[in-house]
Amino acid sequence: MTTRGWRLGAVAGVAVLAAVCASGPERAEAGRTASGLGPLPADRYDYTPRDHERSQRASALLVRRCMAEHGHPDFPLDPRYPSDPIVATAVSTDYGALDLAAARRWGYGWDPAKSLAQRPKGRRMTYAEYADLPACSAEASRRLMRGIDVRRDWLYAGRRTVEVDKAVERDPRLRAAWDVWSRCLAEQGVTRYPDPVAAYSAAAWHRDSSGNTEHTQRERATAAADVTCKRRHRTAEIWHAVRAQKQAADITRHRDRYAAGLQALLRYRTNLTEVLRKLG
Repeated sequence: MTTRGWRLGAVAGVAVLAAVCASGPERAEAGRTASGLGPLPADRYDYTPRDHERSQRASALLVRRCMAEHGHPDFPLDPRYPSDPIVATAVSTDYGALDLAAARRWGYGWDPAKSLAQRPKGRRMTYAEYADLPACSAEASRRLMRGIDVRRDWLYAGRRTVEVDKAVERDPRLRAAWDVWSRCLAEQGVTRYPDPVAAYSAAAWHRDSSGNTEHTQRERATAAADVTCKRRHRTAEIWHAVRAQKQAADITRHRDRYAAGLQALLRYRTNLTEVLRKLG
């Protein structure tokens, strides 16, 4: 069992680079909320929501300037695509469902009225604009990544997450915690899943193209039992502690690479500041 594709952190490097270099109608909508379990050792080396917000703004400004040079002077900062986008939604926390009230109401999904919060606010772009967008997105990306060895240093911590998570999943403390949590599900009268990842991602919830679920009674009961058992047996706390230990060990083993990754991230933030100061 692996958490790839479940945790936002596991795909951070891809998601962030896509946000900067996007040239198609795909958008990432991150429904992530804080777990309340405190910071992890690798957090300081990783891209933050604030970085994402600033990069979206800087990229949009660069793209708008480029599009004007291509004969599209009124290109919006936040355009809709010619066709509706594909929306990818990440799990709300690194440990699955933790909010009991939300689990009882929405199961493993969310309020559909809130799912459009990150939709583009600008007008729909024309097909002529869309044809020129990839070149301008690539130009914006080159500017924001100036001075960064993308292949070697960019979001190194995010790339290491996959390997670190494998070590976390193999840890006997976490395996024991998941087993206790799993037995608790059965005691709550719902289907027994081997771990929270399996419960959250079960095909029975019939996620639609946005990632939302049907909120059936069975799903809501399972999600509520999931959260109840996590609270009762401190599953998320144990999980968090194991992750912290494995991350710290990985940082020690690859200290130079993490340091280089941090310098790349700091360079990126400087690039953002320069663009926002000039164009924002």
